[in-house]
Amino acid sequence: MATSVLETCRVPAPPGATADLSVPLTFLDIAWLHFHPIRRLLFYDYPCSKPYFLETVAPKLKESLSLTLRHYLPVAGDLIFPLNSEKKPEIQYVAGDSAVSLTIAESGSDFDHLTAYHARDADQFYEFVPEIDPVTDESEYQKGLFKHGLRSAKLGGDHEQDFLTKHAESLPILDRSVINDPLGIDTIFWKVIREVPLKSSSFPLPTGRVRATYILRQADIKKLKDLVLAKKPGLLQVSSFIVTAAYVWTCFVKSEGQVDDDDVLEFFIFAADIRARIDPPVPANYFGNCLGYGAAKIEHEQLVGEEGFVMAAEAIAEQIKNRLNNKEQVLKGAENWLSEVKKMFGVRAMGVSGSPKFDLSSADFGWGRARKLEVVSIDGEKHSMSLCKSRDSEGGLEVGMSLPKPRMEAFAAIFEDGLKF
Repeated sequence: MATSVLETCRVPAPPGATADLSVPLTFLDIAWLHFHPIRRLLFYDYPCSKPYFLETVAPKLKESLSLTLRHYLPVAGDLIFPLNSEKKPEIQYVAGDSAVSLTIAESGSDFDHLTAYHARDADQFYEFVPEIDPVTDESEYQKGLFKHGLRSAKLGGDHEQDFLTKHAESLPILDRSVINDPLGIDTIFWKVIREVPLKSSSFPLPTGRVRATYILRQADIKKLKDLVLAKKPGLLQVSSFIVTAAYVWTCFVKSEGQVDDDDVLEFFIFAADIRARIDPPVPANYFGNCLGYGAAKIEHEQLVGEEGFVMAAEAIAEQIKNRLNNKEQVLKGAENWLSEVKKMFGVRAMGVSGSPKFDLSSADFGWGRARKLEVVSIDGEKHSMSLCKSRDSEGGLEVGMSLPKPRMEAFAAIFEDGLKF
């Protein structure tokens, strides 16, 4: 059911927040310039009347957002992508002009259906996703929105809090010099990235997919950990992330059925926060990208075999131990990351979006914990899982999947059956 847009506006930082600001991009930022936007939806169960929402809730959200932008000015800025130039891209904030787009809309869709866990048509979620203004072409550069825009939709208490302001006590560090780049990797990356102009983002509609959420409860995770340690007692780290990623990866690959080549390699690619893992470490309140990645690989025949799950867990654990948790290795060869990632195009791979360490569902705007988190951007990937803390199962994790309906049915059966031991 289509939404009815009630208001669109731009929310700036408070007057006098700061003068104009330009934030250069590091190589850890530049690497992501052509990646699609990460689109997430948070659903809150907060019944109220339409007049109350518009007259009381919406103004407080705007005020909180504006006050918070004072500390996070790049979010309101624009990405400046130079053309035919050695000059590197930057985020540009212009006082009195830069702002975040906000859309307030009303929907008659079924809230309980949208926040359910069973398979649902993926296309219906895009009525809640804000569109991003298109990239504009200037004479010497392209300009695109750094922010993704915000959309608040009423789907149907009086204690709203200045959540955004309340959580801004740890002021962000914008200083890019904290990212050590003695090899000039930013220049290496920029020479590659600048060859491809920025493109306006679009929705992958129709998706031809359904979305469903699966829960691994604490007891399930413990069983999976115990199974791995029984088979591989030498593994030093068997985390909840490792066994969850390994289990979903194996279930996903098995759900495809027969393949033409059993020797083909299967990859599991995941990003990791490396602020504390590089030397020197980056402050926890650094505002910018600081991600490394791991790429576990196993032959298809082995992954779908009897020991596939344990082998998957071992492969992911080894990537974390030897690459991401090793200060000497985490950025070693980073100048080759773009070429390495390019080689991944066309391979059989699964990725992961999100992390239980970043609990977005706990973002409390005065309405309590979110009923549901949906990462809709995985619809356009081939293929990814989303991962977050479980709302209703203490110590458990929620896995979001987006697949064609027949494959989702196969995945669901394999996922459920595999936990029966």
